[in-house]
Amino acid sequence: MPIYEYQPTTDQSCDSCRDGFELLQKLVDPKLLACPKCKSPVHRVLSAPSLPKPGPSLAPSNLEQHGFTQYRKAGKGVYQKSAGTGPDIISDS
Repeated sequence: MPIYEYQPTTDQSCDSCRDGFELLQKLVDPKLLACPKCKSPVHRVLSAPSLPKPGPSLAPSNLEQHGFTQYRKAGKGVYQKSAGTGPDIISDS
């Protein structure tokens, strides 16, 4: 569920909405038109999404730990093992 940011549209606002507030809502929930506490009008603010940072998912140690083998290109048609079990080099010749 996304967290939506709301800002008041008038100067008449309470302590809860004066500086804006965040609300966890389902995607299908209608957007708020008024502050839940003081009923002053509010509008939803477009904000940057929070994206996960790339992690160590393709690190050789992580791949080996989960039973995968990884090969990296070493030349034209030649691949060298960088993690896991299997032949050290795979070649198309």
